[in-house]
Amino acid sequence: MPLSWNEIRTRALAFSNEWQDEGSEQAESQSFWNDFFNIFGITRRRVASFEKLAKKIDGKDGFIDLLWKGVLLIEHKSRGKNLDRAYTQALDYFPGLKERELPRFILVSDFARFRLYDLDDDTTHEFALPDLHQNIHHFAFIAGYQTHKIKEQDPVNIQAAELMGKLHDRLRAIGYAGHDLEIYLVRLLFCLFAEDTGIFQRQQFHDYIEDRTAEDGADLASQLDTLFYVLNTATAERLDNRDESLNAFPFVNGKLFEERLRPASFDRAMRESLLQCCALDWSRISPAIFGSLFQSIMDKEARRNLGAHYTSETNILKLINPLFMDDLRAEFEKVKNNRNKLFEFHKKLSTLKFLDPACGCGNFLVVAYRELRLLELEVLRVSRKGMKTFDVHSMIALDVNQFYGIEIEEFPAQIAQVALWLVDHQMNLLVSQEFGLYFARIPLTSSASIVHGNALQMDWREVIAPERLSFIMGNPPFIGKKEQSKEQKAEVKQIFAGIKGNGVLDYVTCWYMKAAQYIAGTKIKVAFVSTKSIVQGEQVGVLWNEMHRLNYHIFFAHRPFKWTNEARGKAAVHCVIIGFAGQDISRKQLFDYETVTSDPSLIAVKRINAYLVDAAEAIVLGASIPICKQAPKINYGSMGIDSGHLILTEEEKTVLLLEEPEAENYIRPFIGAEEYIKGKKRYCLWLKDAPPQEIRKLKHIRGRIEKVKQFRLSSNRKETKALANTPMLFGEIRQPDDEYLIIPKVSSESRHYIPIGYCPKHYIANGSSLVIAKASKYDFGVVTSQMHMAWMRAVGGRLESRYQYSSSLVYNNFPWPKDPSEKQTADIGNKAQAVLDARAQFPDSTLADLYDPLSMPPTLQKAHQALDKTVDRAYRKTTFNNEAERVSFLFDLYQQYTAPLLPKKKPKRRK
Repeated sequence: MPLSWNEIRTRALAFSNEWQDEGSEQAESQSFWNDFFNIFGITRRRVASFEKLAKKIDGKDGFIDLLWKGVLLIEHKSRGKNLDRAYTQALDYFPGLKERELPRFILVSDFARFRLYDLDDDTTHEFALPDLHQNIHHFAFIAGYQTHKIKEQDPVNIQAAELMGKLHDRLRAIGYAGHDLEIYLVRLLFCLFAEDTGIFQRQQFHDYIEDRTAEDGADLASQLDTLFYVLNTATAERLDNRDESLNAFPFVNGKLFEERLRPASFDRAMRESLLQCCALDWSRISPAIFGSLFQSIMDKEARRNLGAHYTSETNILKLINPLFMDDLRAEFEKVKNNRNKLFEFHKKLSTLKFLDPACGCGNFLVVAYRELRLLELEVLRVSRKGMKTFDVHSMIALDVNQFYGIEIEEFPAQIAQVALWLVDHQMNLLVSQEFGLYFARIPLTSSASIVHGNALQMDWREVIAPERLSFIMGNPPFIGKKEQSKEQKAEVKQIFAGIKGNGVLDYVTCWYMKAAQYIAGTKIKVAFVSTKSIVQGEQVGVLWNEMHRLNYHIFFAHRPFKWTNEARGKAAVHCVIIGFAGQDISRKQLFDYETVTSDPSLIAVKRINAYLVDAAEAIVLGASIPICKQAPKINYGSMGIDSGHLILTEEEKTVLLLEEPEAENYIRPFIGAEEYIKGKKRYCLWLKDAPPQEIRKLKHIRGRIEKVKQFRLSSNRKETKALANTPMLFGEIRQPDDEYLIIPKVSSESRHYIPIGYCPKHYIANGSSLVIAKASKYDFGVVTSQMHMAWMRAVGGRLESRYQYSSSLVYNNFPWPKDPSEKQTADIGNKAQAVLDARAQFPDSTLADLYDPLSMPPTLQKAHQALDKTVDRAYRKTTFNNEAERVSFLFDLYQQYTAPLLPKKKPKRRK
């Protein structure tokens, strides 16, 4: 057990006083360093074991004053000697050391001065001997108190996962796999953390392997088995004659080392791999991050993209802060000056319970526990003021047993349990440093309750009763309806049984419904990270209609943002975070993003609807006709239902016309989203109203018609079979007789505007587009405006991440300007024509070129901006500041258009 900081400072002061007037003979150097290490409770025997001999840069043998492998190299000079030269001499020894033996710290001294170099952080600290006690915190790494500001992108996280990955691969290659391998690796993970964070003595695990096992690794497995047994045995119950290096290890308990595993086997290379793992500074590794990285070592493909398989702490804080931490911090500020209320607040913190029903490696639980412990540290700082005695051991009230999780895979469930122990110890070290008294929970007497099982097939009340729980949080799996397995689809149908349309739901929605059923009648608050698709398109009507029926309300939300994923070849996911509860919480917070990669901006709102905007709780359901009478009718393009036999590529068209020039009268441009936006060319045989005698003359066309007939006859669908009676015609004909407006059904989400425009009547619109016949310039101006685009982005669906424009959801439900004046209508029409004129200035550019945000011409941008302002004024006089304001306004207007007409009250008769 490390000494307390108070004891270490006292010893440092005594050391300074004792050696301040001593001589500087080399013979005294050993005594000097023995006394120095005794400050931290390190024995002379331990100091004597540190290496002395090493090869110098010139290949000759050199004598290091002291080398603590992987930790510290000391070069000592006589009083008054040059410390720069001592540092250079220390570096000369590096080429003769193995990679894992290279120290992080170099300490040079001449009895009177100390200079400490931290080679990782590139920092230097220099001070005189009398000031040692004031600078002793720089030597926290010797005492076992070393703490770091954990960095998410610290390379040591990935290095650790890669080294453990190599060890994992070798063990599995020799046949040591499955449950035993997983538990074995988790135990090694604990030991590696333990020796760098003060649970074990510094490098105790490393030295045990280095000194007590053969270099060929033949006895390493048996020695580790013995160590695991010892770690699970209380000190009083251990054999008296056991190797003292083993009995020096603490009793861990916690059932981590309880299970007997199959004996493993090691060789020389595997032993070296484990020693390389020991050489890393595991105190720098975040349990929140490393858990997911560690899990990924089980999959070689996932390991290639290490760094892309964890939830960043930044994103976790986006959830836990508005869910509970912000409120708790605010409450602390209110009560911190009232001792009685502060006591009650501290007591409240210890009663809170948390559940993550898809906890993985415990990332959310770990970060939540760490933040709560940091808040408790603030409570303890305030509580200590004015107290003569302060027993910090009895004051710490928070523990890992306040946390619960459900995880479908055993390995991450094991990691989650250990990760919470590790972060608990890290926080205990902070407490020790703060109050100068060593505090640790070893042996482990309490643990988090992490249940290995399928959260969708179990009763959460068996994990923790609802009346005991405070919060539910997590990041359930992102699996869209198309990617779901048969089993997952069955789970969705089971959980949403009786709810119409449940086949469109993402897998994550199951956790929303399970949570809703679990928290019924309680004050439990819930927050999940989810794909943004659950607040867009047809899923909203299914999920949130049911959530509203059950009387659940959203009290905070993060609008769509980019969930960082650096994996090669994998698209970044756009996510939302949604917090909801059964009671209507008055303080509502909406976090908006200027772009999906921006930092969030907090907006205080009075309401948050299912589309995550400050608007009425309206659910937009599919409509067969426009809700606004002024809106022209929209229709689908024509559908061939021909297996492609009526469709021609440009090459096929050329060949056909060479053989049958008369066919030119029946070939039309065939246009859909791809053709319209990207300028691709396709054609179709349009034989509507074609004279039968002409068709009979065209041999190649007749051959295509025959193939269409056979295709339709082979269909199992009755309606398709009936179409075989007219094989020369498209199966569904909706072609306008005049010029029409075309709207691509799918287009890139990177564009500010969906490219919409006019097509001549002889261009045949296909099923990948929507058409508006006889559309005026006013109609075009409104549907291509930012008001319409904002509505589309809010209520429309997505195909992958691309916009999916729907006639029933987007267009027919769009609230058009209410009673625009003739002048407003004319102004919008004129500005719409200006957009078309701006496009016409670039005849060789496709709409994909013109509407790419990086290449959109300024003239076209200005034309659209002018149109947007004009359309905005048709809605209201005041300017819209952002898209969220537009959508909020449109939802209120939507509710006005769709509100049921109430019967008018009859006037009372006069008596």
